Amino acid sequence: MRRIALITLVVDDYDEAIRFYTGALGFRLAEDAPRPDGSRWVVVEPGDRAGTALLLARAGTAPQRARVGDQTGGRVGFFLHTDDFARDHARMRAAGVTFLEEPRREPYGTVAVFEDLYGNRWDLLQPAPDAR
Repeated sequence: MRRIALITLVVDDYDEAIRFYTGALGFRLAEDAPRPDGSRWVVVEPGDRAGTALLLARAGTAPQRARVGDQTGGRVGFFLHTDDFARDHARMRAAGVTFLEEPRREPYGTVAVFEDLYGNRWDLLQPAPDAR
């Protein structure tokens, strides 16, 4: 079996990113370990199950800093699936997450685009029962 385990997300600050992803989005801090070069290995994941997680990597160079918040050229680059859209949408809004649109129903499910603390675009998506 093969799967994508981690996706790197370049951030300005480890602790600020941890607070956002664990607080506002409700992710779990899976790892936070110092590395010999002074950086940290920081992994957050959206749920209990083993799935794809985010490696929060602090920008260390000017080109990396330029990509913070624009890792996908302004497109939605991340898709957070939920089994209860209304619950998660309400909790995230209450936590200060910026949604760029009102929730909408599509053939594939209920969805709304939001931004993380750096401006990366995400879909909050509850897949339709027959969607994958």
